[in-house]
Amino acid sequence: MSSKKILILLPDGVGLRNFSFSNFVEIGEQLGWEVIFWNQTPFDLSSLGLKEIKLQVKPRPFTDLIKRAKINSELSHFENKWNDSVYSSYKFSPSSRGIKARLKNTIVSILESRSKNENGLKQLRNRLKKSERSSKFYDHCKVVLKREKPDIVFCTSQRPVTAIAPLTAAQDLNIPTASFIFSWDNLSKATLVVEADHYFVWSKYMVDELVKYYPYINTNNIHITGTPQFEAHYNASLLISKEVFFEQHNLDLKKKYICFSGDDITTSPDDPQYLEDLAKAVQTLNAEGLHLGIIFRRCPVDFSGRYQAVIDTYPEIIKEISPLWEKQGDSWNTILPTKEDLALQVNTVHYSSVLINLGSTMVFDAVTHKKPCFYINYDVENKKVEDWSTENIYKYVHFRSMPSSKSVIWINSKNEIANKIASLLNNDDEDVIRNAKTWFNLINESPADKASERIWKCLEKIKTNN
Repeated sequence: MSSKKILILLPDGVGLRNFSFSNFVEIGEQLGWEVIFWNQTPFDLSSLGLKEIKLQVKPRPFTDLIKRAKINSELSHFENKWNDSVYSSYKFSPSSRGIKARLKNTIVSILESRSKNENGLKQLRNRLKKSERSSKFYDHCKVVLKREKPDIVFCTSQRPVTAIAPLTAAQDLNIPTASFIFSWDNLSKATLVVEADHYFVWSKYMVDELVKYYPYINTNNIHITGTPQFEAHYNASLLISKEVFFEQHNLDLKKKYICFSGDDITTSPDDPQYLEDLAKAVQTLNAEGLHLGIIFRRCPVDFSGRYQAVIDTYPEIIKEISPLWEKQGDSWNTILPTKEDLALQVNTVHYSSVLINLGSTMVFDAVTHKKPCFYINYDVENKKVEDWSTENIYKYVHFRSMPSSKSVIWINSKNEIANKIASLLNNDDEDVIRNAKTWFNLINESPADKASERIWKCLEKIKTNN
């Protein structure tokens, strides 16, 4: 029997790829840990041979209102503290349809009005825990923790309200807790919803961010590990031959392919138009003697039909290779990845000559395969959302980490697409790849394929010190 036990809290599907579909568990077991997932997703981890305890009790609705108030209050605080309007752009307008929605919005507004300073924000953080301590969910979590007696509870994401009760229950039982900051753009968006004893971040850059936004956190409890998100790209066993991949997806071996990776409808409402602009540019280049095609990989949580008309118009150019994600509910956080999608994404990037998207993290997936990336940087003529603009996207704080604007190739109008593709294919792209690699190394600890090992090293240290 293992002398060390960890409960990996999986409050939503974002942690599946990082911690369930990788070799993360295997590394921990080799170190003598008993690894059990405290699983609140619909995914059946036992089908992968993993130990799990299902967690199905829900948090109190009032807790979610406090969370909304906390996020909005923090964003207002950030905006005032640094005189930077970008933080207000992270706020979402809630629905006001129906009496219940308007009542909720009123409660959130009242909570916000009482949280104008650091002390008010502290009170909101405390109210989150206090609210959950009075829930049946909290009581259930305590029962599980007393029965399992883990040495540590490790949460795979810092933002779900469903993680508050399990972590608070663990802290009240003096069980060390840790939370992984799952994405490089999260901290500036005020999505630190859970309070843990320890935080695992991608890089020194994110340490500085965490301290900037949450100065009450002790730097000794922030651990630089990198993220397992990119480890699959370094796993050669996931690659299949080019011939097999092309045959599986009806691709033409005589063509070079550009991967258009889609965004969600909120981030990029005009994505179908961008795909069509690219298709027209490729059509022009092919008429000039090039042999190009487009692989379209949609955003995994986008099951809409908004691209279909474009795909149908250019069947000889656009080949859709859909992510292997499964929709197991109505909300976005019940659209879950599958283990098979890891290999699909790796091969899609590997066998593409270049990637193109609007501000996506896929730039870092591309650079792991030494592939350059285009960033779309123009507005279409007939916008779906009048006040939406690419200018607003690239003002987001996480893009300020880009050490050089030449880390990507910018497409500033649809008329540039054909020329910039042709120029890239005819010239050396080493400078762009090198700059992208520098950016990647800034926001994610190197070597990128050792993140899981570094996480376990930190968990071992926490266990030893408690």
